[in-house]
Amino acid sequence: MARLHAPRDGAQRAEARTGNNELASFMDWRQRSPQTMGDTKASLDIKEFPDSEVHQTRVLTLKEWQDKWVTGNTTFHQEKGNQLLKKHLETFLNGQSGLRVFFPLCGKAVEMKWFADRGHNVVGVEISELGIREFFKEQNLSYSEEQLAEIPGATVFKSSSGNISLYCCSIFDLPRANIGQFDRIWDRGALVAINPDDRKRYTDIILSLLRKGFRYLLAVLSYDPTKHAGPPFYVADAEIRKLFGTKCSISCLEKVDAFEERHKHWGIDYIFEKLYLLTEK
Repeated sequence: MARLHAPRDGAQRAEARTGNNELASFMDWRQRSPQTMGDTKASLDIKEFPDSEVHQTRVLTLKEWQDKWVTGNTTFHQEKGNQLLKKHLETFLNGQSGLRVFFPLCGKAVEMKWFADRGHNVVGVEISELGIREFFKEQNLSYSEEQLAEIPGATVFKSSSGNISLYCCSIFDLPRANIGQFDRIWDRGALVAINPDDRKRYTDIILSLLRKGFRYLLAVLSYDPTKHAGPPFYVADAEIRKLFGTKCSISCLEKVDAFEERHKHWGIDYIFEKLYLLTEK
């Protein structure tokens, strides 16, 4: 039996204002470009590394990911959304409406509400129940939750509007829920979080979820993997083409300087975000 959760009356009244403000802010951001690479770094080519041995043996358990949410160690969350997605939104949507959009390893990504507010149907998967509950709470959305018979211990959380469904389970168990296929996939913080030895399994699932005419937007990070073991894990251009190249046409839309003060603690002195568009071959 599904359980219903609704925000307080005040939150409900604020919801429309909040949603409108966020959507207006989102539309405003589309008019701006993300910060491009600084003068000194823009002149440098990003060095491509072969798969680092330290990354190949690096493994994070689902429990470790869940603990990051419990301890608040979620610096990967972007409160204002991803600027490259905002800039390339029209390329991603391609003028279409009523799309099914999939968010792998979704966390509490604010972009899920953006797409829902634009009339699209959003489905996400996330191992942390806390992360999913925080999404609905922070977005002032009422929701229901229901156990999944197909996946023991798994739960699906659905917005009362019906156009956001978030599955709390491992992405490797998700196919058992028969969630159908998607027109669009927004992969930011997903492929780069998957243990390197599991990338082929992950790719097989992603490819199985793609409808004819799909557009798959993938964001990865480039840095010196000999200095930081991840996550986020380093994913080389050659690795992307190896994983997806047989079924997808792949183009790099943009690369931007993503270095912040906190990255100094990783032992690196540069990090770039690269955005790829994958389409049907």
